[in-house]
Amino acid sequence: MTTFKAYRTFEDNGVVSSHFVNTSIDELDHGDVVVRTKYSTINYKDALSHNGTGKIMRKFPTIAGIDMAGTVEASGDTRFKKGDKVIVHGYDMGVGHDGGYAERVRVPADWVVRRPESMTAFDAMTLGTAGYTAALAIELMQHNGLMPDNGPVAVTGATGGVGSVATEILAKLGYHVVAITGKGEEANYLKSIGAKEVVLRQSLDLAKIRPLDRATFAGAIDNLGGDILSWLLSTQKIGGTVGSVGLAAGYKLSTTVMPFILRGVHLLGVDSANTPMSLRQKIWNKLAVEWRPDRVHDMVRTIDFDELPTHFDPYLKGLVRGRTVVRIAPDSHGG
Repeated sequence: MTTFKAYRTFEDNGVVSSHFVNTSIDELDHGDVVVRTKYSTINYKDALSHNGTGKIMRKFPTIAGIDMAGTVEASGDTRFKKGDKVIVHGYDMGVGHDGGYAERVRVPADWVVRRPESMTAFDAMTLGTAGYTAALAIELMQHNGLMPDNGPVAVTGATGGVGSVATEILAKLGYHVVAITGKGEEANYLKSIGAKEVVLRQSLDLAKIRPLDRATFAGAIDNLGGDILSWLLSTQKIGGTVGSVGLAAGYKLSTTVMPFILRGVHLLGVDSANTPMSLRQKIWNKLAVEWRPDRVHDMVRTIDFDELPTHFDPYLKGLVRGRTVVRIAPDSHGG
C-alpha cells in the first residue's frame, strides 16, 4: 500500500496538537475524487486550528489545511477525470474532513473547482482561501451597489492575506482604497499594492463610537470585527456596503440600527466555505484574469512542507504580511 506524508491534528485529553504522519488513501475521509496536492497555503484559520487556539476543527484526528491545488489522480464521478487541474477549498476541508496538508486529498466531487486554464497550482495558492474570500467580498459588495464613483473603500487588517488581496483588487478596479492597519511600518507595502491612503488603527478613537459618525466611506472590507466594525458601520455613506470577513479583533458586534435605517447601509456576511459552486467558479475565473492580483502574487513567500509547523505562531501574533504558499509536492512546477 502506497503511503504519503500528511500533517494531522490530534486531541488527547483536551490538548490539541499536530504532527506529520504517514498515511494512505484508505485512511483518508471518504470522497469521490482523489487529488495529488501540489500546493497549499497558510490561512489564519489554519493557524488557529493547529494547536487548538481556535475551536476550528470539529473532529479529531483530522488532516489540517483548508485549501489546496493539484491534479486529479482518480475520480469516481464523471465530472472529473485523471489529469484535471483543480482547486479544493471551503466546505468541511481541514475542519471536519481531511484537508490539504497532505500529498493526496480525497473529497466529494461537489467540492472540487475546475482550475482556470491560465492559472497554475502555485497561482491558485498565492490566493488560497484568503484571496478567494477577498474577491467574494468585492463581488457581493458590487452586487449590492458599490462602484468606484461612490467614494473611498476602507480595508481593515490590510497587511494580512485577505486584506492584501482585497486592497490590490479594489485598486485594480479603480477604487480609492483606505488601508487601515496597526502596523505603521507597512505603509510603503500597502501603497505598493494600491492603497491611496494608510490610516493607523491606533489613531481611531473607538472608546465612544457614535450611532452615526461623519459619512466617509462608500464601503469597507473588515477582517477584524468588534469595535472597528461598529465604527465602520457608523462612518458609511448612504447606501454603503460593508463586507464582514473576519474576527481577528473579536466576534461581538455592538451597534445600532441607525446606519441601516437612516443611511441604508448593507452589512454583508462573507462566507467563503459554503459558496454555491456556480459563484465559486465565477470568482476563480475572475481571479485568473481580470482580478488577478499581480503584486501580491509576486510578493508571496513559499515554504516547503517540512517547514510548515514553524510558520503558524507568527500568524497568531499578527506578524505576517501577505501570503504564505506551502509546496507540498517535491517538484517545484506550478502545473
